Amino acid sequence: MDPRDTIAAVSTPPGRGGIGVVRISGKSAIAVAGCLLRFPHPPSWKPWSAALAELIDSDGHTVDQVIATYFAAPRSYTAEDVVEISCHGAPVVLRLALERACASGARIAEPGEFTLRAFLNGRIDLPQSEAVRDLIEATTLYQARIAAQQVDGAVSRKLAPLKRQLLDLIALLEAGIDFAEDDVSVASDEDIARRLAPVEAGIGQLVRSFAYGKLVHQGFTLAIVGRPNAGKSSLFNRLLEQDRAIVTEIPGTTRDLVSETASIAGLPVRLVDTAGIRESQDVVERLGIERSFQAMADADLTLVVVDRHAGVSPEDLELIGKARAQGRCLVVANKCDLGGADPGTDAVSVSALTGEGIEPLRQAIVAGLGGGAALNEDGGFITSIRHEALLRESLEALQHGREALGHGLPHEMLLLDFYAALAPIDSITGATTADDILNRIFSTFCIGK
Repeated sequence: MDPRDTIAAVSTPPGRGGIGVVRISGKSAIAVAGCLLRFPHPPSWKPWSAALAELIDSDGHTVDQVIATYFAAPRSYTAEDVVEISCHGAPVVLRLALERACASGARIAEPGEFTLRAFLNGRIDLPQSEAVRDLIEATTLYQARIAAQQVDGAVSRKLAPLKRQLLDLIALLEAGIDFAEDDVSVASDEDIARRLAPVEAGIGQLVRSFAYGKLVHQGFTLAIVGRPNAGKSSLFNRLLEQDRAIVTEIPGTTRDLVSETASIAGLPVRLVDTAGIRESQDVVERLGIERSFQAMADADLTLVVVDRHAGVSPEDLELIGKARAQGRCLVVANKCDLGGADPGTDAVSVSALTGEGIEPLRQAIVAGLGGGAALNEDGGFITSIRHEALLRESLEALQHGREALGHGLPHEMLLLDFYAALAPIDSITGATTADDILNRIFSTFCIGK
């Protein structure tokens, strides 16, 4: 991909629609657009304004009436000159516009090349670039809102002060080593530890935030298990907010896994209703029960449904023990509308029939999966597994540096750990050059005075 090329692509999804957009970006964007458009008056190409035009074929025949919008560099998505042509959304019209653009000097853009140019031209940074993809792939409004906040720089704003503090610490040590003859004082161990603490704490907090951020990005699987007639299918339907699973008073109605996708607190979730677990001689039912145990093992969280009205039985306790041994588990005491003994503080009482307790159950599900992580509305948490791995690597290097400091190692050795901590952060936000370090040294200390 040559960044000097003018590129073009259809920016709307495949298929027919009321509107389809062809985007052209590059130095020759205006010239290319002028070859396939005919204006009623000579175009002025006023930046950030729209003009009515005709899309013409190679013989000059009008094919469509379109709107051409011009975005002048650097105030455009790619920080280059951009022309967007809004046609009627017929595939044949969009294909003609793209073919004419390519015949006039543009080339077809590679996947993601518009966003790549925005990054290369300094319009957005790497976390914002990755958030663009997350925004496009969002399946819930909450996912879209978080991705939009990250496109706006929420993650970058969290990382920027931490990186700045780490660079200041590196500059402090470098100055003490390289410019000792200029009476730059060597930092004390206490000063280094004081400066290191907020960086280590901030990066550690971001690493821990991935427990919740992963749920926002990937969603989770929720298995609903229990003994026959505990109300699993009713609870499944209530959480799904539609009648998907068959509900009867006959024990063993559900014999196979029933799964659907829903949203809980804005998080995408795959709900799995399972066969009632009990001793059975029926071959088909036994196969369903085996699949129930497998669903428990595969799920991110298991809801063990017990009948509060009938009371918690020894079989229920055994099932709860198995679920807890396999992973995260939440006990749900159903049929609270019929009364019954309080199941205890570790259970959530609900009525799948009336909807009582369902909202607290949703909150308990999110809290149980997020490890107690607070719902961070500013989007400044980590949703990318790549970011989490890099920040964990950075945190480990900082911890090694703290251990080296405690053992009284020379500052040259500490710098190895601090540079090792900086490298993964650079992989997220962009590289730090030697000039960056030197600029901090000379702007902070009176070198050669």
